[in-house]
Amino acid sequence: MTLQTIKTSVLKFAKDEDGLTIVEYAVAGGLITVAVAATFVLLGGHVNTKIAALCAAVNAGVAC
Repeated sequence: MTLQTIKTSVLKFAKDEDGLTIVEYAVAGGLITVAVAATFVLLGGHVNTKIAALCAAVNAGVAC
């Protein structure tokens, strides 16, 4: 390998943006995953409260 071939290969590698695009998608996917998990955690308490209220209302209407 000549010095010119090595220089050309290094410059080609430096200009290649495919790897950067993959990293950007991975970061975006991670951020979306964190956002979805946080939403489930925040809404989980509210949903649990509503379900408990529904169960209490249904059980209160049952005649023993």
